[in-house]
Amino acid sequence: MLLEPFCVLLTILSHSFAHHPAIRAGSMWKYVLLLLAVAQVSLASPHQHLEAVERFREYLKIRTDQPTPDYAAAATFLIDQAEDMKLPYEKFEFVEGKPVIVLKWAGQQPELESVMLNSHIDVVPAEVSKWQKPPFGAEVDEQGNIYARGAQDMKCVGMQYLEAIRRLQAAGYRPLRTVYVTFVPDEEVGGKAGMLPFTESDFFQAMQVGVSLDEGWATPEEVYPVFYAERTPWWLVIRSSGNPGHGSKLYDNSAMEGLLVRRRRIPPLRDSRRVEGLCGIEEDPKL
Repeated sequence: MLLEPFCVLLTILSHSFAHHPAIRAGSMWKYVLLLLAVAQVSLASPHQHLEAVERFREYLKIRTDQPTPDYAAAATFLIDQAEDMKLPYEKFEFVEGKPVIVLKWAGQQPELESVMLNSHIDVVPAEVSKWQKPPFGAEVDEQGNIYARGAQDMKCVGMQYLEAIRRLQAAGYRPLRTVYVTFVPDEEVGGKAGMLPFTESDFFQAMQVGVSLDEGWATPEEVYPVFYAERTPWWLVIRSSGNPGHGSKLYDNSAMEGLLVRRRRIPPLRDSRRVEGLCGIEEDPKL
């Protein structure tokens, strides 16, 4: 798991937003020195690394695959982590049997806007016959790779949050802003029983979230990519009118022909908006 860069990122988030007066005054060098110090002390010993891996594997072994995720076992595991880290926590069930777990790392200035680190507990189903290793065994190969459903989407991220906080706690660091770590159910099927009612709750409003990190991906490199508004939906309603009739009659100017014509216009429009590396598929004769 990639923890050192995340420790640094978490420190940035807890100390500075764009409107922070210290940043406007040009005092960024203070934060740079702080980040270098935190990155240095947050380096884990081999023992700490093994403990982190074992906690991650324990989380992966809990079957939270849709459509019947074991949320009770996952909630127990997460609450155990909170108690071990001496962090206060809340458990909400806006829909019975679908818990939202919230851990709180109190900041030095709790009146400031907070940081929310979110991840979802549930994972997509796994077809056992198509796996080389048991999808909920969390087995480790000789290269240290861990095989499990949800390892990337997105239990690794949730555990990175907790392990980064553990290391910063061990270094004696305390954030300026309060940090909330949220674990929500139901994301893989829409979030209507988890994140949606949570964001409508009085508790969420009282959190005063200023910035939030959510789903991302794992990387073997020493970087922590951050995406802003990665997915922005653009819903279209296309209506087509034309001659009705049975397909065997081969009518001209049918409604379906109109839809096909409009469908063919979409890829050129997308290509015209392409940003290399971010949008579109490069020309490949194999595709």
